[in-house]
Amino acid sequence: MRFIIDHDLHIHSFLSLCSNDPEQNKDAILAYGERNGLKTLCLTDHMWDPAVPGASGWYQAQPYERTREALPLPQSENVRFLFGCETDMDRNNVIGISRKTADELDFIIVPTTHLHMNGFTVDGSEGAEERAKLWVSRFEALLKADLPFDKTGLAHMTCPLVWNNGRYHEVFEHISKNDYHRLFEEAARVGIGIELNFPALDLPTAIAETVLLPYKIAKEEGCKFYLGSDAHAPRHFTNAIKNFNAMIDLIGLTEDDKIPMLQK
Repeated sequence: MRFIIDHDLHIHSFLSLCSNDPEQNKDAILAYGERNGLKTLCLTDHMWDPAVPGASGWYQAQPYERTREALPLPQSENVRFLFGCETDMDRNNVIGISRKTADELDFIIVPTTHLHMNGFTVDGSEGAEERAKLWVSRFEALLKADLPFDKTGLAHMTCPLVWNNGRYHEVFEHISKNDYHRLFEEAARVGIGIELNFPALDLPTAIAETVLLPYKIAKEEGCKFYLGSDAHAPRHFTNAIKNFNAMIDLIGLTEDDKIPMLQK
């Protein structure tokens, strides 16, 4: 059976500083789920746990206490609304969440591709090849972390922020198939979810093969997937379902490829 669009596990509210849109509130998010027949949503505002030293100034303003201001989340007969977070990883591969906090959350997403934060996640002078090495080493570090992988996802693994100059695809051209296979074999073993989050509706033909390759190898290695719109404002919901459909078709996903927590 084709992968069913029944969830969105990467959504921000106005509590994320990069949103700051009062209309992007928990009631509007629930309404998006109801409108589109989704069964599960997850609020994943940006957060760095104060229990973990080393937050940047931007993350110091987004502690766990701030994300908890969203609680309680509204529920409906049709939609289960989960409470999670999007944390981050600094340049030393320290992940901004303690195991205690991770255990309290319904879902945790960790990006390894936020390589636009000069001085925090990168120096800023790295070229494509150096950033490719960072993509590999940061993924390796994530897979060794003390996290509940059955409710953890790798966020937007081909995000353009990996090299925020319009040439992000060049980073992935420097990652070998052997590295992809090795990493996704381990990802499947530990059980981390792989997020489906890339602009499939307008993916240029010239870079499509490069962008799709890691997702296809992840599927081949037995990884499980989930959908994430990464919406920061109500307008980001407009084409979310269309983009989900396009991603599913491009990778050829079935219900067997869905993360276990969504199959319960």
